[in-house]
Order: sequence, then C-alpha cells, then structure tokens
Amino acid sequence: MLLGDLGAEIIKVEHPQRGDDTRTWGPPFKPHQRSPSNQNPSQKPPEFPGESAYYLSVNRNKKSIAIDMKQESGKQIIRELAMESDVLVENFVPGKLAGMGLGFDELSKKNPGLIYASISGYGATGPYSKRPGYDVIIEAEAGLMHITGEENGSPVKVGVAVTDIMTGLYTHGAIMAALLARQNSGRGQHIDASLIQTQTSMLANIASNYLIGNQEAKRWGTRHPSIAPYQVFSTKDGAVCIGAGNNIQFKKLCNALNMPQMANDLRFLTNSDRVTNRKVLVSVIEDALAGKTTQQTLTMLEGSGLPYGPVNNLKQTFDHPQIKARGVVREIEHPLVGSIKLVGPAVVYSEAPVGRDILPPPMLGQHTEEVLRRVLGYADCQIQDVVGSGGAAIYDYRT
Repeated sequence: MLLGDLGAEIIKVEHPQRGDDTRTWGPPFKPHQRSPSNQNPSQKPPEFPGESAYYLSVNRNKKSIAIDMKQESGKQIIRELAMESDVLVENFVPGKLAGMGLGFDELSKKNPGLIYASISGYGATGPYSKRPGYDVIIEAEAGLMHITGEENGSPVKVGVAVTDIMTGLYTHGAIMAALLARQNSGRGQHIDASLIQTQTSMLANIASNYLIGNQEAKRWGTRHPSIAPYQVFSTKDGAVCIGAGNNIQFKKLCNALNMPQMANDLRFLTNSDRVTNRKVLVSVIEDALAGKTTQQTLTMLEGSGLPYGPVNNLKQTFDHPQIKARGVVREIEHPLVGSIKLVGPAVVYSEAPVGRDILPPPMLGQHTEEVLRRVLGYADCQIQDVVGSGGAAIYDYRT
C-alpha cells in the first residue's frame, strides 16, 4: 500500500473464490449499493456482506486479479508477471511457493533484477520456520504482551496489529533499499522479513535492559520504567497523559500545577530521584488533578512547554483540529459502496503530491482482464483459455 502511495502499480493476487481473508473480517461492513453485473454466470464473483472496514483500510492504490495458483495456467500467470515486475511480495509459509515452482531461485533466473520479499511469522530458517504466524501470537511469543497492560493485571495485546504493521514498514524500507542497491548491481535479491524478528527488534530499550543489565521486564501500564512522571493521570471526567522527560520539563510541570516548590524537593531533583520516589510523586500529581476536569487540566497546561495530551476516543481523535488541518482523512468514491473515508498517507513530501489521487480498494478480481491484456499482452483466445482452465477469473463490475 505504501509503495502504491508513492506511485508504484500494485497488482494484488487473490484466490478467485475466497479472496483476501480481510474481506470477511467484520463487522463493520460498508454495504454494497448495487450488485456487480456479469455476462457469464460461471464467472459470478463470490458474495460478501459488503466491503469490510478492515479490508478497506489496507488496500488503497491496488489492483486485484483473481488467480488460482493450484492450476498450471494460474502459476504461469505468476511467472509471467514476475518477468515484468520489479518487486514480488508474498506471505506464504516459507517453502510453499518454491514447492510450486514460484520461489526466488526459480523466478530470479528469468528476471535477475527481481526483488522478492517474503513475509512470514518466523522467517525462512530456524526450527519454527514452517509455523504459521499471526500478529497476536507473535505479540505473545516475542515479549510484547508480557510488557503490555497494568502492573498487576493480565498480559494484553496492543489495540491494533502493531507487529503486522511494523513488519510491513520494515519490509517497505527493505524493498526501497534493494531497489537502490539494484541501481548499482543490476541484480535483485531475496528479502526475508518475519513477524518474530520485527517484534523482537521493537522491544528496543526494554530488550537492551535485559541484554545489558540482565533486568527482566514487567508491565507498567502507561508508566515508563526509566522516566517519571511519564504516564496517564485521571481527571474528574477523563484522563490526560503527561510526560516530563528532563529536569526543565519537570520544573514546567511544577509551575503549571502551581507547585513551584516541588521542583526543589530533594526527592524529585533529578529523573533518577523521581523514578526512585515515583509513588510519592505520582500521588502528589494525582491529588492535584483529581478535582479538575480534563478541559481544566488542558487549559492549565496550555503554553507550559510541557508534552501533554488528553486520552481521546476515536470521535475525539478525528475531530482533533490538528488531524483536520493536516488532511489526514481522505474521502474517495468506491464503485460498489459509494463514498468512503480512509486514513491517507502519514508522510507529506514537499516535492511530490503523494496521496493526492487515491485509488479505491479494489473488488475481487476487478482488474484481471486489464492486467492480462495490458501487462502480459494476452489476446482474446489466451484469456478464454486461462479462464476456461480455472487459472483466472474475470468479474464484471462495470456500472
């Protein structure tokens, strides 16, 4: 999706009847306003409850082709696409595509410049390499759940599939680096990305605390093990997150709370002092905010130079004046469900209109015929043969 934002033509390969699993991940679904037309009853697309919000969130700027890779004619389409492509991205269990004759070694012989990115749960080597992996499993297995949640509570997952997302971001960076390397070498390469390695790298300073200091981690809620105060504080009607990462910021907090003398308290002079005496410090701040509403607290902190913010729900998030000012939400027209709102690209470029023209997430197999004709140069008879053999499906979504 991010490569599509940058202008790449993304061709998404889906099974003709099942499609991407996320098409069924719901509710919520955006209901279809009309049914797709189809001249050929044998090529009727599968019925979904609508377009799932999950699917819509991660599939902008893509084209969908419906290919059955169990059929030899379907495999041949993948081989031919690999010949014409700069990058192939796949997320099968390691070895699965190679067993079908579609692995890196086979395809790179025909296209030495191909960058072949594999994303799996555990990577291509090691004793767990053949295991399937989901975000929530890796969050548990690679330490993230152990450090997430309230101190005396149970382990919890992060609210979004953060390991999946970060693995995608790492892979995006790796693909860009491989494209640059190819400019010098003329050759592509195999990228082996895994959820478990990504998640382990995301442990960051917590991993370092263990590796360097042999310090086992624990759950801290919203608090930080090495900084105080740096957490969520309850207000009369909500909550506010406040962070004082250095002595200057702590002094600003004391002034904002109308407690300037606290900055000179020997228990709180340095960050180390504040971490050591965290319970006392947090109790003082909690007492100071307990009688104030969230808005009163925000008004008190406004202009202090201190990092702070309210704990917002989704409505408050998308009503946020900064979110609106930055044009984060984009509204686009989808051919089956009408107008939809999506979160657009996260980065603004000074010299490129990234995200200005967003293609709606595709319907299953919406672009099969286009890709076969334009990219691979198939004639009518070739298209009839591949559809007749079950290697591809063509669905008519025209209005």
